[in-house]
Amino acid sequence: MPAQAATIVSGVILAGGQSRRLGTDKAFLPILGQPLVARTVQKLAVLSDDVIVVTNEPALYAALRLPVRLVGDELPGQGALVGIYSGMKVARHPQTLVVACDMPFLCLPLLRYMTTLAAEYDVVIPELGGMFEPLHAVYGRACLQPMARLLAAGERQIIAFFPEVRVRAIDQSEIDAFDPDRLSFLNVNTREDWERAQLILAEAGLRDRA
Repeated sequence: MPAQAATIVSGVILAGGQSRRLGTDKAFLPILGQPLVARTVQKLAVLSDDVIVVTNEPALYAALRLPVRLVGDELPGQGALVGIYSGMKVARHPQTLVVACDMPFLCLPLLRYMTTLAAEYDVVIPELGGMFEPLHAVYGRACLQPMARLLAAGERQIIAFFPEVRVRAIDQSEIDAFDPDRLSFLNVNTREDWERAQLILAEAGLRDRA
């Protein structure tokens, strides 16, 4: 990959899921002795001086004393698009790296590579098997107005505004150059997912991917 300068980005972590399948807030599941959300904050803080957690339960997250700003959804309970929009509206930088709180294996080299492309596009997003990964993407401020129009129309599908902006898809070969096992996209949605993450950590000794 050619060496390029990383764009300064804000970081948004979506912590608004209801975790129905787990029966507990997955953001607080322990991973290597720390809550999953704290691990995610730690990762994004390497790339950003402006990390935001979007949550409708700020008191729970304030108790963790994380170096973040806490922001609520403008339309609580209306899905991830609202969360992205709410975080981006208060972001200090023109580009915002958005991730979900339940991704324990975020790969810093891959995220850093994505930020090197952000200045030239409105969306930089991995694409695997013909499917975008909208909760592992960089969005520019040009996305805010199209997002607002979708939300006003009752549309909740994140990628519905993509035809209106400049999108740079990160293809599978680019992903594999940094994350050949594609663990970046492992979400903890169920107890089995969490147990699998623990097993990966135990067997591979995968403590960080800086």
